[in-house]
Amino acid sequence: MHTDLERLKVFLVDSGLVSEADIDAASEEGHTRNLSFQDILISQGKLSEDELRKAQAYILGIPFVSLQGEKIDFSVLSTIPEPVARKYNIVAYKRSETALEVAMLDTEDLEAIEFVKKSVGLRILARLTDTESMRQALVQYQKSLKAEFGDIIQKEAKSITALSENMSPEEGKEALKKMAEDLPVVRIVDTLLSHAIIQKASDIHVEQYEREVVIRYRIDGILHDAMILPKNVGPGIIARVKVLSSLRLDEKRLPQDGRFKIDSQGTKVSFRVSILPTYYGEKVVMRLLPDAVKGYTLEGLGFHGAGLERVHDATRKTTGMILVTGPTGSGKSTTLYTILDILNKPDVNISTIEDPIEYQMARINQTQVKPDIGMTFAAGLRSLMRQDPDIIMVGEIRDKETANLAINAALTGHLVLSTLHTNSAGATIPRMLDMGAEPFLLVSTINVIVAQRLVRKLCRTEKEEYRLTAAEAEKLAKEVDLPRVLKVLEAESIISPGTPITDVPFFKPRQTPDCPEGYSGRIGIHEIMAMSPIVKDMVMKGATAAAIEEQGRKEGMLSMMEDGIYKAAQGITTIEEVLRVAAE
Repeated sequence: MHTDLERLKVFLVDSGLVSEADIDAASEEGHTRNLSFQDILISQGKLSEDELRKAQAYILGIPFVSLQGEKIDFSVLSTIPEPVARKYNIVAYKRSETALEVAMLDTEDLEAIEFVKKSVGLRILARLTDTESMRQALVQYQKSLKAEFGDIIQKEAKSITALSENMSPEEGKEALKKMAEDLPVVRIVDTLLSHAIIQKASDIHVEQYEREVVIRYRIDGILHDAMILPKNVGPGIIARVKVLSSLRLDEKRLPQDGRFKIDSQGTKVSFRVSILPTYYGEKVVMRLLPDAVKGYTLEGLGFHGAGLERVHDATRKTTGMILVTGPTGSGKSTTLYTILDILNKPDVNISTIEDPIEYQMARINQTQVKPDIGMTFAAGLRSLMRQDPDIIMVGEIRDKETANLAINAALTGHLVLSTLHTNSAGATIPRMLDMGAEPFLLVSTINVIVAQRLVRKLCRTEKEEYRLTAAEAEKLAKEVDLPRVLKVLEAESIISPGTPITDVPFFKPRQTPDCPEGYSGRIGIHEIMAMSPIVKDMVMKGATAAAIEEQGRKEGMLSMMEDGIYKAAQGITTIEEVLRVAAE
């Protein structure tokens, strides 16, 4: 069943959604670009996708349903498996003995309707819905699955028996091996991993204490208790993780590091495993790493304005260094991989030396550091230089030898990307000097320095608008140069010229069932410093980190705190979150 385009045009005009002139112009442009007039109107912002769907529903005589705020019975919702629902944007919301009512974003998707019909064996009644309804319905899968996972884990934990403490080392090894392959333990670990992926966790902590095992997930940078299990479950979980990671089962006195990979709903996820002996047993931390970095853009990571231009300028150069700095877990690797993705063209040879390889990228030669056999960053970088690279990524500059080799690579016709652990862009150069780098070599090679942190993002709809009082603005001004922030907001047309800070809308998180924390996901706040002639001169004269940073600010660099307040004014995050992350 296809929409009558002429009737649709008449309806859109009669309903006042768009003018006849808009439709004529969109039709003409669509003919030139081989696109429908609807696509043109949507791309121009003159018509939303949901308004178009409602108009199509009216023309086709198909009911339009809104599922916003509706709690769907999980037995009905799960009639269509979650992967199918996500792939086709189709959810079941009402069921009778003979028919299944489904909400869709495109009722003309006959393939999806036929697929579901064959799966459930019922007559399918298709209804149009809006994108927010679809998002909320898909979230309900996750909530129900979370509850289901908790029940499975608690049930399986009861069937596990504790290991005897009087076993010989050989008997203990055999018992652990057998326990790691027992069905209850396998189910618990598989469920924990799936649960963490659904929760969008970045890390899983398994901690053994005197009377219990605590499972914690790090979500959006904050650790949360996920569940508490009986003490007897601990050895089995640890043994299972060791088996998956190909680690020694009988080694409990020394730390061990490993890695394994699983396929969850068509997405491959790697787990980087660290096992450390503690007083009550071993503690496991697993870092979740998507197997490929796709869909990231510098804008999506939080870069904007003059800072974004500085990074793009650096990527257009064929020699020199791009340095990204920040503490562990601040998103440095993701930023570098995104830059590599931009640079990854058929006419360049890109090689990396990493510890560990966090994302696998097509057409990039990635090498893993293995210090125990002499494969250090320095040794790997020395070998990479003989591989005819155009672009080199060094996972981290940790010592004098690696720093000097990276600088030498940048001097000899290569673009070098790397990371350091420093707190600000200005502190990066003194840190390199501490590692023995020569000032005249640094000013000849460094193109741009990016310092960053990650702040939690507000949920799209669950946020509460407010204005700063004069007292709050005065207090904030002690931490941030507010006139600079207002100037950037004006330059990027986010506020009108002359708007005082007390008239700028800020937001607070609002906790809802769909968004329990009020936050979902993270974004970077950055300070981006280019090596201008004045900064180069200051480095040669031995200027301090504070002096270099002050000069960077004079040349237009926003501090991380200022960039955070800029993003808070856009409704991306909150002032409190920026102060939590960026205040030193």
